[in-house]
Amino acid sequence: MKPIRAATVLPAHRTRVELRTEDGLKLVGELAMPLRPARATLIMVHPLTVAGGAMDSHVLSKVANRLPALADLAVFRFNLRGAASFEGCSEGQFDDGQGEQLDVRAAIELAVAQELPNPWLVGWSFGAELALKCGPDQAVVGAVLIAPPLFLTTAEDLASWDRTGKPLHVVVPEYDDFLRPAQARQQFAPVRQATVVTLEETGHGVIGEPSVRRVLDEIVSVVAPQVPTPLPTQFSAG
Repeated sequence: MKPIRAATVLPAHRTRVELRTEDGLKLVGELAMPLRPARATLIMVHPLTVAGGAMDSHVLSKVANRLPALADLAVFRFNLRGAASFEGCSEGQFDDGQGEQLDVRAAIELAVAQELPNPWLVGWSFGAELALKCGPDQAVVGAVLIAPPLFLTTAEDLASWDRTGKPLHVVVPEYDDFLRPAQARQQFAPVRQATVVTLEETGHGVIGEPSVRRVLDEIVSVVAPQVPTPLPTQFSAG
């Protein structure tokens, strides 16, 4: 057995994906499929593009590198308009969260068209805001939000999610720069089915392997509750 480290990439079928938005932009991404039938699908939405966010932001990379093997989850991550990563650059420019909603909807439509099972939105920071805005009107099971700043979210966004009855799981860092756990519980109170959990001893950037492992455990516990958590910290090299 070998330890799972920050840079560990566990087995999966990984393919490059291109998708088109309603306004005609080409976005690039990657689909990582488990070697066994997928239990569910994670549509990953990355942090703020103009702050360096992309599909290879570290939490998204670790989700894609580990969860297909550890939890039999399909992981679809992509670059929002104007974002660049190892897969290339998506067309377009940053649009303050407006055009990016078309990007998320295009990703959901692709997941549905490819018949990926049980799609969930998983957004980090800016991506969490987009998940909140796009999830209620789309064919997704629910959403996991990581460190949502709630700069773009409106009262109607929360009310709309509440009306869907879809699960909403919110992971809030203890020392977040923008929204602390107590504030988050108050802000998400209008969504009666929302759960808010504290990610101890870390901030908005979710720095450190223990914090990342807790985030992955939280995702799996909601999306694939039949998978035991905490997830393994070692893997068989054979």
